[in-house]
Amino acid sequence: MTIADHSSPLPPLHRVVSGEVGPPCPTELPDGSPAWLVTRPDDVRQVLSDARFRRSELWTEDSPALSTVPNLVSNPDLMFNQDGEGHIRLRRTLRRAFTPRAVARWEPWIADMVEQCLDQLERSGSPADIVAEYALPLPVMVISRLLGLDDSVRTRLRHWADHAFSNGAHDGDDVAEVMAEFAEFGAGVLAERRAAPGDDLVSSLVQAADAEGGIPETQLVQLVCGLIVGGHDSTMTMLSNCLFYLLGERPDAWARLGADEKAAEILTDRLLHLIPLGDDRGSARRAAEEIEVGGVLIPAGAVVLADVALANRDPQVFSARPFDDLFAPLEAPTLTFGAGPHYCLGAWLARLELRLGLHRLAARFPELHAVEPPESVAWRLGSSSRSPQRYLVEW
Repeated sequence: MTIADHSSPLPPLHRVVSGEVGPPCPTELPDGSPAWLVTRPDDVRQVLSDARFRRSELWTEDSPALSTVPNLVSNPDLMFNQDGEGHIRLRRTLRRAFTPRAVARWEPWIADMVEQCLDQLERSGSPADIVAEYALPLPVMVISRLLGLDDSVRTRLRHWADHAFSNGAHDGDDVAEVMAEFAEFGAGVLAERRAAPGDDLVSSLVQAADAEGGIPETQLVQLVCGLIVGGHDSTMTMLSNCLFYLLGERPDAWARLGADEKAAEILTDRLLHLIPLGDDRGSARRAAEEIEVGGVLIPAGAVVLADVALANRDPQVFSARPFDDLFAPLEAPTLTFGAGPHYCLGAWLARLELRLGLHRLAARFPELHAVEPPESVAWRLGSSSRSPQRYLVEW
């Protein structure tokens, strides 16, 4: 079972970032194996962009274990775990769908879904659990519309996501069983769209993959599964964490957030930059050869952890007091969505959902405030992402 319903004994879990920014240094993986930690923005960008640092080589037999459970993230067939031409072929099947221009065309119907969720929140009455009534339903509705999933599937999405992103809180056999069930569902969706294409994203993926040729079916299945859980989990996590921070620590920003859409866009970018999704220490890669990073030689075969959260706090690049002015534009591009060939395809969609979700909630409920103190909030743990399990608000 997922670890949950634990009150936080630590500083606010939505923005815990530990360590110091500096040159590459030795560290350890969870299993005790040696690795290198990279924390400066330029160094992180190099590791994520240089083709000699590879994801695919993390899953070979001689590679240290990065995960104790067979979750989605550790599946070699996942697009994020591919490199070179194989990765490019997979990415091409979706690239056009997630361009800024394409995502901008979705804004009217996503805004309509935001209003539907706000209407339901209002009907549910005050007080309400803002996670269950808003932060979760919105991204689930959006990804279901994009992928053409019917209502009967929506109740299963969280079950799949909890196991897909498990950090060891689930039994390994349970994770394997759920992932097999999930893969079977993904394969069924692909088969359905081949037989009867629609105007959804999976149908366009099937058509693009067939035109591309040479893509193994197992990789397409994992691509669909990744879209299903990744497409809602990260947005739900970010929306929950942002609301926890704004209502609990920065109620002074709420009025401007609701009144000024441009200010809401700037605030969204800053919060995406500052509030990490969870406990993951960074994007891991394995060096295919000896490579110099930031004046330090990384040996061939070494696992390198690129700590995006720490890089986003580097006082040499970003403000030393980054939470002071939430409506100040970022001093430099954020690394939240990664860099290089694996830059997050869903970045523009995530920005749009978060901006609309925060701005319209604040506009509709200008008096929204938290019911419970931050230290009593139960946190959703046991997953690589982390956010409030429930968060009571009233208006």
